Amino acid sequence: MTASQETPKKTLTDSQAIRQKVFETVSESNKKLTYGELEKRLSQKFAVHKKVLKTAISELVADRQLAYTYNFGCSFLEKSFNKPTRISKRVVLKPPGMRYTPKSDEVVIDISQGASFGSGEHPTTRLAVRGIESALSGKDCLVKTNHSRALDIGTGSGILAIAAVGLGIKTSLAIDIDPCSRSEAKKNIRLNHMEDRIRILDRDIENINEKFSLITANLRYPTLKRLCSLISKITEQPGIVVVSGIKTDEVTDILESYTRKGFRCTWKAVEKEWAGMVFVR
Repeated sequence: MTASQETPKKTLTDSQAIRQKVFETVSESNKKLTYGELEKRLSQKFAVHKKVLKTAISELVADRQLAYTYNFGCSFLEKSFNKPTRISKRVVLKPPGMRYTPKSDEVVIDISQGASFGSGEHPTTRLAVRGIESALSGKDCLVKTNHSRALDIGTGSGILAIAAVGLGIKTSLAIDIDPCSRSEAKKNIRLNHMEDRIRILDRDIENINEKFSLITANLRYPTLKRLCSLISKITEQPGIVVVSGIKTDEVTDILESYTRKGFRCTWKAVEKEWAGMVFVR
């Protein structure tokens, strides 16, 4: 087909349609997008006037659907988490002090934005929360008892420990060797009134000698593989391990490593080239 015979691009004129396409393009992108990259992606599919596009972006930012972030002197457009945001079927994250009326089965978590990882913006956090929810849902749940205990390895903001307790675990231990993370995790635990159910310790997994009903680990592939034997030793039987932080091409190796230790994968999900898994034993 010659250039003159190419199908003309659809012209977007409806403001709501333009806003929707902008939001979808930003939300579904596997990388952060600058304004120029966003404009280029949209122009490959649609004809949109620059002024109309800028107006749509401004409206989405004003409505807290999108937000500008800055890194290495460059600004990016990303999905905003400065509002109540559902990250799984039941779990909703929100900034402290912002009003939100939960439905009967929702777990609402206050998370203060900080330097530590785990505000819900990254796919691996959302996958880990979804994995915890899957593991603790349904009549076949193995660990929802009055004596269940969770361990969150490398807790960061504390979000996974908070989610585990909110979804039914009795108590949780959250460990992190980074003092900034421990400080922010303690703050978030106080915000969610869980001080009596979640402990924060400056400890690595090699110095953990207790056993746990549920272990969560949102870590990168080399660490998850290295810790496999240690995690196996401190997982109760029956027990559950939720892992995230894995690229899709690393899933098979992690699956094989944990299967060799007697685990069985019962849940797996992928978001933006990242994967999360639930193992039971």
